[in-house]
Amino acid sequence: MKPWLQLFFTCTLLIWHTEAEFFTSIGQMTDLIYAEKDLVQSLKEYIRAEEIKLSQIKSWAEKMDVLTSKSSSDPEGYLAHPVNAYKLVKRLNTDWLELENLVLQDTTNGFIANLTIQRQFFPTEEDETGAAKALMRLQDTYKLDPETLSRGNLPGTKYRSSLTVGDCFGMGKTAYNDGDYYHTVLWMEQALKQHDEGEDTTVSKVEILDYLSYAVFQFGDLHRAMELTRRLISLDSTHERAGSNLRYFEKLLEKEREEKEQEKSNKTMATTEPVVQSGAYERPLDYLPERDIYEALCRGEGVKMTPRRQKRLFCRYHDGNRNPHLLIAPFKEEDEWDSPHIVRYYDVMSDEEIEKIKQLAKPKLARATVRDPKTGVLTVASYRVSKSSWLEEDDDPVVAKVNQRMQQITGLTVKTAELLQVANYGMGGQYEPHFDFSRRPFDSTLKSEGNRLATFLNYKDEPDAFKRLGTGNRVATFLNYMSDVEAGGATVFPDFGAAIWPKKGTAVFWYNLFRSGEGDYRTRHAACPVLVGCKWVSNKWFHERGNEFLRPCGRTEVD
Repeated sequence: MKPWLQLFFTCTLLIWHTEAEFFTSIGQMTDLIYAEKDLVQSLKEYIRAEEIKLSQIKSWAEKMDVLTSKSSSDPEGYLAHPVNAYKLVKRLNTDWLELENLVLQDTTNGFIANLTIQRQFFPTEEDETGAAKALMRLQDTYKLDPETLSRGNLPGTKYRSSLTVGDCFGMGKTAYNDGDYYHTVLWMEQALKQHDEGEDTTVSKVEILDYLSYAVFQFGDLHRAMELTRRLISLDSTHERAGSNLRYFEKLLEKEREEKEQEKSNKTMATTEPVVQSGAYERPLDYLPERDIYEALCRGEGVKMTPRRQKRLFCRYHDGNRNPHLLIAPFKEEDEWDSPHIVRYYDVMSDEEIEKIKQLAKPKLARATVRDPKTGVLTVASYRVSKSSWLEEDDDPVVAKVNQRMQQITGLTVKTAELLQVANYGMGGQYEPHFDFSRRPFDSTLKSEGNRLATFLNYKDEPDAFKRLGTGNRVATFLNYMSDVEAGGATVFPDFGAAIWPKKGTAVFWYNLFRSGEGDYRTRHAACPVLVGCKWVSNKWFHERGNEFLRPCGRTEVD
């Protein structure tokens, strides 16, 4: 290959790599640890080179100090000796030039060259923003105050780390730039608190108060906005924006008083918006209707595991309906939920198999996508933060072995199933409530006895996501947990209040469709944000085709 062509492909590869999103995968973020370690080593080598250079200069200076003290005390007497006269000329013509070259010698080349190469693999602005939003997501989901996060007081942490004033200020700025004034207030307040406590920082109180006062104003808290602005002006009386803001706030407050006086004089009973208590602001509502239920389940709250339901759950040995491969070595099966039936299998994958699959998947990891319900096009989304890859049986015998094992356990064929998907969750990695199956128009006449069948969701405008595969809908999900997670990371089902926690080597299984082929809308589930730890999973989605006689139709639409 021609050198210029090789360089082109190398640069192309590097450019592609720089566009990778590190924050979406802890597995890939580990590479950054080694990159940073290499940079520190390179920096140490630069420091050593500088120290050697400085030592040589210092030695020369000391020698010349002694010599010039002697020569300057009696210049004529000193130069009377012809050797001294020669050496003076030589020093000024040659030796001082050599010293000049030594001083000008650039020892930074090696370090700068290494830094330039490594920078191509550094996280981007998008990564920093994504990481900040991930911390805010953890803060909201697990009800952590900024103080807790800033001090690093998280459960199950081996290495504690804290946030500086600058870090908290950066978090607040990220929220502010995103129009998220709720988190702006929280993090700017934390930055101000740590600043007031005397923490050393390059961020000024004026900068913090500037953002904080405006964010507070966005919540309609005029009194506190004025109080913060006055504090800002007391620190910097020349701050133009603060002065104009204060005058604007005063006008608004005066107008508000006049309106109240007018209401009193007219004796009106018009309702006014409740006054916001200083510093207490509610988190705004968002697009997810079951947000509160979902996040409560992630915290282990609101799980509807009653004693009556618990009595219906059992453990047993599972032989795959007398599958010859499982008769001698059946799998341990445990009921996680009764209806819909969710089971957990133990010792599904060995540690060696897990490590091999992670090793195969890691180079292929790419930002996980979701299918747009309107267009059917795959795209990235903020509600799915992870990286995934797809493994074929030809990649390694272990993939075929694991696929075969899932077929034996479920009694379903893998011939029409999707490839084995491996996912690694990054900072605050999650997948908000979703369905695994493709939604067809919901039949409003569908009825079931007893409690509600599921939350009513109509997707009449959504295209059939799996039509092009020709294998029908996703009939079932087999989810392998390939790591333990110190905190967070549960799989939750908001519709019926179940929470299933990751256990390395185990797998959970459930059907997404009723035997009639209708979607079981109760199976809407989510992967909770990972609070502490690194979460690896792999899953197999079984499809309808090929399983018509392995899982035949029932007598009713909801069997």
